[in-house]
Amino acid sequence: QLQLVASGGGLVQPGGSLRLSCGTSGFTLANFAIAWFRQPPGKGHQEVACIEKSEDAITSGRFTISRDNAKNTVFLQLDNLRPDDSATYYCNLAQYDLWGQGTQVSVSS
Repeated sequence: QLQLVASGGGLVQPGGSLRLSCGTSGFTLANFAIAWFRQPPGKGHQEVACIEKSEDAITSGRFTISRDNAKNTVFLQLDNLRPDDSATYYCNLAQYDLWGQGTQVSVSS
């Protein structure tokens, strides 16, 4: 059974950091691209980052997506967080339209 399990969210002060994890099972992670999306309250899904099967890590601004195929896990490092980063964060396996259950990130002082 294909499955994605997101974790690592929480409450953090502005300027803080969080590391989200997306545990995968039921497929060989090394063969697939994985994306992170987020959904702020009352808004639609926004793609945050995507990592292709051939990539190890990508940094875009304050966020870094990386993968550890041996651990079947994709990570999303969120640095210098701002209140408008508050959202539920989801990982996605696009090829199968598979979504994890989401992990909540709240940035507030």
